[in-house]
Amino acid sequence: MPSKAPKIKTKVKSREEQRDNSLQAVVLADSYETRFRPFSHERPKCLLPLANTPLIEYTLEFLAHVGAEDIFIYSGAHSDQVEEYINASKWKLPTSPFKSLVLFRSDATSAGDALRDLDNRDLIKGDFLLISGDVVANIAIEPALTSHRARRENDKSAIMTMILREATVNHRAQVTSHKPVFVIDPTNDRCLHYEEARSSAGQGRHVTLEPDLLSMHSEIELRNDLIDCHIDICTPDVLGLWSDNFDYQSIRTGFLFGVLKDYELNGKTVYTHIMNDGYAARVRSLRAYGAVSKDVLSRWTYPLCPDSNHVPGHRYRYHKNGTYQENHVTTGKSSRFRGRCVLGQGTAIGEDVTVSESSLGRDCHVGKDALIEGSYIWDNVVVGDGSTLRHAIIAGGVVIGKGCTIESGAMISYNVQIPDNTTISGSQKLTWSSLASKAVTERMNNPIYIEEGQYHRSTSDSDDHSDASNASNRIFQNQRASVSDSSVSTMRSDESDFERTEDRSRRASLFSETSDEAATNRDFHIEATASILDGLQKDDLPEDINLELTAFRMTVDASQHEIRRAVVAAFMKRIANLEASGTGAREAVHRVFSKYRIIVERLLFDKGTREKPDQVDFMLCVQRELLSRSNAGSLLLFVAKKTYDLELIEEDGILQWWPDIRSRHGDMANIRGLTEKFITFLQEAEEDDESEEEEKEEEDDDDNE
Repeated sequence: MPSKAPKIKTKVKSREEQRDNSLQAVVLADSYETRFRPFSHERPKCLLPLANTPLIEYTLEFLAHVGAEDIFIYSGAHSDQVEEYINASKWKLPTSPFKSLVLFRSDATSAGDALRDLDNRDLIKGDFLLISGDVVANIAIEPALTSHRARRENDKSAIMTMILREATVNHRAQVTSHKPVFVIDPTNDRCLHYEEARSSAGQGRHVTLEPDLLSMHSEIELRNDLIDCHIDICTPDVLGLWSDNFDYQSIRTGFLFGVLKDYELNGKTVYTHIMNDGYAARVRSLRAYGAVSKDVLSRWTYPLCPDSNHVPGHRYRYHKNGTYQENHVTTGKSSRFRGRCVLGQGTAIGEDVTVSESSLGRDCHVGKDALIEGSYIWDNVVVGDGSTLRHAIIAGGVVIGKGCTIESGAMISYNVQIPDNTTISGSQKLTWSSLASKAVTERMNNPIYIEEGQYHRSTSDSDDHSDASNASNRIFQNQRASVSDSSVSTMRSDESDFERTEDRSRRASLFSETSDEAATNRDFHIEATASILDGLQKDDLPEDINLELTAFRMTVDASQHEIRRAVVAAFMKRIANLEASGTGAREAVHRVFSKYRIIVERLLFDKGTREKPDQVDFMLCVQRELLSRSNAGSLLLFVAKKTYDLELIEEDGILQWWPDIRSRHGDMANIRGLTEKFITFLQEAEEDDESEEEEKEEEDDDDNE
């Protein structure tokens, strides 16, 4: 009888094991920053074009290349546009390389809010990639994944591996305003400390290390030559830490800094994987936008180049002269192209035009004798005869008249029309008045546009600059300014200032060293707010926060209004954090303002004076900051009462703020309801005091008689 064949044992993975081994990815499509305003007012940053391709396409192509299967996209601002784009893209077709792609329309105001929401959904089952929606990369991450998983097998405390790209310190994709510094143990690639080094007044850049860090490790490296491309390999424990710490808002200065600082408490470790091959960078700022654009056109990002035609409908071909060109492009015989350029379908270039190191979108029309140098022009733009554009960004639908000069650093948002023979300086941002409140739009027959540092009346025969003081009121007064028949106004956003101070630096080029200084000034609010909030979250002493804020302010010569605005933003974010952790709104306001009252006191210089411009400005900043909050009315009342009780804002300050036109128009008026009774109380108390004084004076007069 023949013997039975031996049974062959096969190890079949369970569905759960297979799911754990599949690579998931979380894409933060919103940067939760303001660096791309005014463009991001009308379009989400992730859909802005870079070399005529939406930014998020680069990120999704990278994820497809590395084998990610389940994609979760978190959108914030303009979620409807992101959803519409994704649903119509190739990523939702049956031929998509992804097994699933889910988009969450989130009202999160920070990366921390988005990741805490993701943790509550319980969708992440294993290791996942956390990536920003503005990453351009062609690196292979398999070695990093292998190292991460091997490390995880031996050490369950290893929760995250950051993928970093080695580069020279002065590489054009490097961050310049706040240099990331990674302190690493070279023996095991563990990250021990993270800090963003900023220049202190007269001291240069520096980092602060704990003495124990030096004594516990025989060897450490301080690396400021690494490009942080915001590609992290994470375990589900990462999401748990976000949920356990509501103070964490940003990925690096919040989460990473906190986890490393509190290692003794949480026992969690973070590692690095430094790449030497391939390309990886994040388009975080306008400077980075220019740098990465050049790298894409120079083919450092191959195959992520225009002629790869990753977007359906694109038909680019690469020509020997370094130009990427689609079909149906017409160019004058005498036109000249220098360096790397991109020309989209339907674009027409006139005679004697020079285009160098620039990209033009689809259906653009450039008149004769024009010069376009180092500029980024999106779809459906018209450039008139004889106009000159240098190092500018021009959004879709813009019409630039004949003989115009667009100077280095200018940004013109969607559908703006520039009349003939107009000069737009490099410090100006132009945008449609539809972004301003309805009241402003109705009362302005002609446009006024914002120039960085001051308001500028645009007329073809006058270059007079209006006074910076009371600039917001001048929006209503300046009805004779004329840029075009369509109204262009100041930007209604968190960037809008109630007053402007003179800009002390002019941008020679959008991406030059001079531009870096201007960018630092523009980013002051974001960075100062983050610095103050970090101090509040770490329970630092008010004096320490004040000292750091003063040093930081001196590096960019910020105005007192900008400082007040940053302090208010940080205070409101800290109050929101306390509310999220279960503290009532009234108690949260009490805690923050009572403990840190000295910070506010040092921002107000009008105590004891008849007019209260500083106190009014502070309350306007509070009102503006609360516009996006669901409980804005209650918070405005609590802040007004608490600052009054603490004698930070005087009674006259409150009563001068309340009737101010800036406090009463548009959305600002909608959150005043609950505070009205408090104002009425103060007004009646003031009237009673006046009546008592009059009665006393009458009694004194009677006595004298």
